[in-house]
Amino acid sequence: MTETLRVVAAGDHFVLPSLITAAIAEELREHPFSVRELTLGWPLEPFGPVAEVEEASDAEDELIDALRSDGGAQVLVTQMGPVTERVLEACPDLRLVVVCRGGPVNVNLDAAKTHDVRVCFAPGRNAAATAEFTVGMMLAALRRIPQAHELLAGQGSWEAGAAYYTYEHSGLELEDLPVGLVGYGAVGSRVARVLCAFGARVMVYDPYVHGEIHGLRVAGLDELLRRSQVITLHARLTPETRGLIGARELALLRPGAVVVNVARGPLLDEEALCDALESGQVSAAALDTYAREPLPAGARLFDFADRVTLTPHLGGASRAVAEKAARIAAAEVGRWARGERLSHQLG
Repeated sequence: MTETLRVVAAGDHFVLPSLITAAIAEELREHPFSVRELTLGWPLEPFGPVAEVEEASDAEDELIDALRSDGGAQVLVTQMGPVTERVLEACPDLRLVVVCRGGPVNVNLDAAKTHDVRVCFAPGRNAAATAEFTVGMMLAALRRIPQAHELLAGQGSWEAGAAYYTYEHSGLELEDLPVGLVGYGAVGSRVARVLCAFGARVMVYDPYVHGEIHGLRVAGLDELLRRSQVITLHARLTPETRGLIGARELALLRPGAVVVNVARGPLLDEEALCDALESGQVSAAALDTYAREPLPAGARLFDFADRVTLTPHLGGASRAVAEKAARIAAAEVGRWARGERLSHQLG
């Protein structure tokens, strides 16, 4: 008889443990298994790239208790659970960790290798959600939608909102607007398709992408910036792209340009952006990610609330993303249980 596979589904209030359990049940219909569900609180750790696993000792204890119960779990599926050296050392039965995110930033990979634990992740789960959110943020910035909402709903002033019905303060429309995309991966390519449907004049700079694209390929970043009224960032964060858009780059944009970043906060020099907003070189911006998260209370960006749309890293937060993440993770568990090759294993 096949041994029962013991799984811990350590979700949170976004990727619910019940979603993970349901996806595993669908995947392991022919294999006996048991699942212990654990909710590790709100997913409020920094959403951006993390250099090393956070040593969240309170969550570690909870995770260890769950993994060691009922004979010891062989599989952990988690969104934010801190899979540290201490957790791995305390749970010798653990053989597979699947993280419901685009990268296993909450796993100590060196320790996992030492303890012979395979680590998988869930790429591509939020590409559509982030692309849609990007376009929404772009429209919000171009047409001053959040500011108009605040004037009417927040302050109850129809008259104040009427200022946006003037030539000087009215926004731009996407049709025929030159929009530059910095990066053309899973998110950028989707954004390009949507913008083309709006009739925008889409331009793309990505030295790593070849073949057919939606829009006009531009050979250099400087050329893209000079030709763009709007730029939206979709590059990966690497040592080379950190601070990719700074004071020099913002100065190359058309006067009154709009900047959108729903990718990674450190791609953009926020102080340089504030300087450009102050001078009028940039007329508006829409940001979902920041160099420091949470965004500090005294951040200079708040001084430009009348022209900046700010959201707390919500681009990848949709119900479909949580469901996709659970399904991708469960599929890896199924492959491992059947002795098949894992699709998204690190290392």
